[in-house]
Amino acid sequence: MTAINDATCEYRIARPEDTSDTEALDGAFRTSTALEVAVTGDGFALREVPADPPLVEVFPEDEGGDDAETEGGGADARTFVAVGAARARVGFAAVSCSPWNRRLTIEDIEVAADHRGRGIGRALTGHALDFARERGAGHVWLDVTNVNAPAVHAYRRMGFSLCGLDAAL
Repeated sequence: MTAINDATCEYRIARPEDTSDTEALDGAFRTSTALEVAVTGDGFALREVPADPPLVEVFPEDEGGDDAETEGGGADARTFVAVGAARARVGFAAVSCSPWNRRLTIEDIEVAADHRGRGIGRALTGHALDFARERGAGHVWLDVTNVNAPAVHAYRRMGFSLCGLDAAL
């Protein structure tokens, strides 16, 4: 894959030198709403409710050992990076493809807080979808917490639909 540039970022497959920058990205989010989950007779329903005070979700540091992030991935995995001004990595998407069920999974996607809302997540998702087509994936899968209402809304705008619920979480 060749690098693709837009007005603000260059998008490309991750290289080993990208690791420290992508690991340093802060995936935390802040939201003033959350999605309340209600179990119904035939599934579940979501209702957006105010979060007062606003919620701040901080994720624990990754344990490491993810070859996809450190070296762009193997044949069935890729990590795409968004490189902004001063060559700083401002986002990444780590994906893997499972040939047995023809599923591409977006394992992780993060955009630096000060770069959100600029289409970087959408562009990274676009690269994931291109890779899914290359690998013959029939569908793309990701999961997101109902507390991260901004991400749920973004994924729905990108065409993703809700297809399940892990009530244990």
